[in-house]
Amino acid sequence: MAQFWRHARANQNIYMYNTRTGRYLVLFLLMVTMVICQLGYGQSEVINNVRSSIKAGSSKELSNYLGDMISLEIDGVQSNYSKTQAEYVLKDFFKKYPPNDFQYVHQGASEGGLKYAIGRYSYEGGSFRVVLRSKMVNGTYKVSSLDFTKE
Repeated sequence: MAQFWRHARANQNIYMYNTRTGRYLVLFLLMVTMVICQLGYGQSEVINNVRSSIKAGSSKELSNYLGDMISLEIDGVQSNYSKTQAEYVLKDFFKKYPPNDFQYVHQGASEGGLKYAIGRYSYEGGSFRVVLRSKMVNGTYKVSSLDFTKE
């Protein structure tokens, strides 16, 4: 009988250990899920705000989502600009090709953490294929590259 109680007590200790460990594991998984959701939300928020800015033809609004330096390509002419310079280049682009519509056709991410979106920018005389790349900078996603290619 004493052996039975020793065995029961050992099982009780294991049960208590597993319950405590289980609680910590659930708490840890909950925190990880919250962090992942926040990162995904930040990325989609930037992508959506960029879409609204391009659709409105607002270089000023769009510049809020650009990194300090950005690679900008417009119809085959590529250059690197500061955020301020890129705002002026985009202002000229939107003046020359006022937007009728802008929609994303595809969004994704690379294994290295870069987020991208491909869209179609239409204006009165035609359209551009737009490729947007963003990366995490100081905890927020910023646009690092923006390409407009005439279709």
